[in-house]
Amino acid sequence: MEKIGIVGAGLIGRAWAMVFARAGHPVKMWDADPAAVPKALGLIEQALGELHEFGLITEPPAAVRARISAAATVQDCVKDADYVQENIAEKVDVKRKLYADMDAAAPPQCILASSTSSIPTSVFSEGLPGRKRCIVAHPVNPPHVVPVVEIAPAPWTAPEVVERATRLQEKVGQVPILVKKEIQGFILNRLQAALTFEAWRLVDEDYVSVEDVDKCLKDGLGLRWSFMGPFETGDLNAPGGISDYAARYGGVMYEMIKDVRYKPMSEALIKRVEAEQRKVMPQERHAQREAWRDRRLMALIAHKRKMAAKD
Repeated sequence: MEKIGIVGAGLIGRAWAMVFARAGHPVKMWDADPAAVPKALGLIEQALGELHEFGLITEPPAAVRARISAAATVQDCVKDADYVQENIAEKVDVKRKLYADMDAAAPPQCILASSTSSIPTSVFSEGLPGRKRCIVAHPVNPPHVVPVVEIAPAPWTAPEVVERATRLQEKVGQVPILVKKEIQGFILNRLQAALTFEAWRLVDEDYVSVEDVDKCLKDGLGLRWSFMGPFETGDLNAPGGISDYAARYGGVMYEMIKDVRYKPMSEALIKRVEAEQRKVMPQERHAQREAWRDRRLMALIAHKRKMAAKD
């Protein structure tokens, strides 16, 4: 089994630790804050219990947790690793320094992957002796529940690194997609941004309430999109398939959006959306609702697995 290093023990780091440990990999975890890893290990034990409850792991949680250990230094974390997943703050200068340290300490075959949601691989790897082994593997929060991972190489990332990273993600139960060339925000965040800005615009121009936009997604589009993407949805929404769909609806959809120019979210709009959202869910319930979200996602993933087995 490949040895895994997890650098950064926050929400994403501890989720990645579970992803690899539940697949049987030994995992070392390090964080610049000495208190972060012990805290993360406690939270991991709790989360593994929930995964077991929903049938998303079959081993006893304690057996999975036993594969995760703390490292005293970043060098100790990566020195014998085959794959490292970095999860630190979105600060370019800090990442560059960290990758220089990891590149110097990790064995030559080790892949150095980042969970960044916004920084292209080329930005933090340029100038490194081992830059060809650097790559972005951008997850969706929380990655131990939502499986898609965006594999986004730099122009100089070695093809075998892309292949190995993709194969590893598949092996541990994730769903990798390839970002064929560098683009700001990768793929998922750009799709999310398009929908998000349209949602905010519709509220801003008083077509609909915040609560009703969310209903439209969770009780409408989101139901289909939980098991089909936009292309398959279109393919099934017209008798003649995707080309028939484009012929029927492509012009209509273009007319809907051709004149739209999105604006930054204004302070007034943010306050308005905040006020509406707090009526739906008071701030004091925020942490409770996050836990609710994760459990709902676990139940959905368990259902999708069960249905896929029947299919």
